[in-house]
Amino acid sequence: MSDERIELFPLSSVLFPAGLLELRIFEPRYLDLIQRCLKDDRPFGVVCLTSGNEVRQRGEGDQFLRESFESLGTLAHVDSCDRTQPGLLQIRCTGGQRFQLWRSECLPHGLWVGEGRLLSADAEVQVPPDLQRASRQLQLLLSRFEQAVATADLPVQPPYRWDDCGWLANRWCELLPLPSSEKQRLLALDNPLLRLELVADLLEHLGP
Repeated sequence: MSDERIELFPLSSVLFPAGLLELRIFEPRYLDLIQRCLKDDRPFGVVCLTSGNEVRQRGEGDQFLRESFESLGTLAHVDSCDRTQPGLLQIRCTGGQRFQLWRSECLPHGLWVGEGRLLSADAEVQVPPDLQRASRQLQLLLSRFEQAVATADLPVQPPYRWDDCGWLANRWCELLPLPSSEKQRLLALDNPLLRLELVADLLEHLGP
């Protein structure tokens, strides 16, 4: 499989396939990135920071501090973009395929680019009977959200795939109060059933 060139957006959070991502863009490096993504109808790559900040910080000698991040991330497809004022974009994205980076470099203007390969989407695995509780719990939680906010503002967006292990596990990974390192570990699992089993264990630990 040939290498893919992926322009990167390091964040302090983890994006999962089919997940919702909303960003407020004001740094020149990312304003340029998003405008090119919109023009060419292509995604960018989200990777979770392991050190550094989402916004560039200056260190000694007026040099920018470098960020470091995980080598496995998720493509983000821009669904909508609002130009609320000059130099500010409000974007809404959906998570796409995962990818594994071989290498990355920071360009002179601060944008990170990487080379790697796209990973296969989760196989569709039906939620087994012993894990159906995780599906019911998420449906109940979402129904409570629906009483308070509009559908467009829900943390989980349709289409809903309540019987799919990967989709269900990913939504819980987004919602559970887990450290980014744990979410990253779950994202890296290629077995959607195993990911859901681990999520179910977490739900059991957190209580009813």
